[in-house]
Amino acid sequence: MNNTPYIASTSLAGPDFLLTDHDFSRIRTLIHQRAGIALGAQKRQMVYSRLARRLRELQMREFSAYLGFLEADPGSDEWELFTNALTTNLTSFFREAHHFPVLAEHVRSCAQPVSVWCSAASTGEEPYSIAMTLVEALGSRAGSASVVATDIDTQVLAKATAGVFTLEQVSKLSPARLKRFFLKGSGAHAGKVRVRPELAAMVKFSQLNLLAPRWALKEPFDAIFCRNVMIYFDKPTQHQILQRFVPLMKPHGLLFAGHSENFSFASQTLRLRGQTVYELVAATTKGPA
Repeated sequence: MNNTPYIASTSLAGPDFLLTDHDFSRIRTLIHQRAGIALGAQKRQMVYSRLARRLRELQMREFSAYLGFLEADPGSDEWELFTNALTTNLTSFFREAHHFPVLAEHVRSCAQPVSVWCSAASTGEEPYSIAMTLVEALGSRAGSASVVATDIDTQVLAKATAGVFTLEQVSKLSPARLKRFFLKGSGAHAGKVRVRPELAAMVKFSQLNLLAPRWALKEPFDAIFCRNVMIYFDKPTQHQILQRFVPLMKPHGLLFAGHSENFSFASQTLRLRGQTVYELVAATTKGPA
């Protein structure tokens, strides 16, 4: 039996490892199956640099050995680390700022209690921005409002739950928002801020894979944020996820998409209301996701 690793005609050599064409193809297949992420050929260097850390940690010398290790045990904890490594988390407070006045106007007319799902929470900037918007828009009624914040990446969720940010990360927030929603660190925590407990209490973080057969979500939401997530999925996966959003939206609920995302192919269930903001068509039927 020949145990020589497969080496394609072209390969990417780094200081420690060899990433063959075959290995790269396997990685693209596995992350698509696991998380729905469609990695383009131009992502090869990114894949190498991120997964090389896992090979070093596991003291493996070849990508083929690492992939074989994954495939041998579908229930291995390493799958979570593999997925975390290949998940891109680019976020900031009030990113795509035009969405938040639309959200504020919408929730003022919603029946209480208001609930919003942030489906790609990353390190927390987006769900906390949503929570701040709810407080500012609802005033005394914000006490019953809630934000469900999920992400596939457990490492960024841990950071989000901690609610600690550097002064640079909050530098674009107004002084009024900083004072109202954050506590300034001192001593060993100088140069950092922490989300105030009353704001943090509005946000519940949990891990969720949008490709999982079932989502542990029960309540219908007044709004769903799914921004800059669909760009990593192919069209069939996008359509599947959008159809699963529909039963989780209240009548005339809003779906907020990223600046480069277009859901016009789902026009039977969602209609464009504003710049990358979609409204649920009233006649759509609800049911469990």
